[in-house]
Amino acid sequence: MSLAGFGGPEGPSELICSSKGCTEAATHQVVWNNPKIHTEERRKIWLACDQHEPTLRAFLSARGFYRQTEPL
Repeated sequence: MSLAGFGGPEGPSELICSSKGCTEAATHQVVWNNPKIHTEERRKIWLACDQHEPTLRAFLSARGFYRQTEPL
């Protein structure tokens, strides 16, 4: 998955972790979808730093939404 187009043609200048209150640089894309409302092909992305990737993954996994984690 590409983040091109977010924040401009080249993408954002700095990617920040999606975890609430975190201001660290993101190093992972946590890819997910909600099968009750999204088609199988649809993917959403949360950005994660090294510290929060396991927590975001666990949150999504518990709900059956987690698909994969990719490096940025």
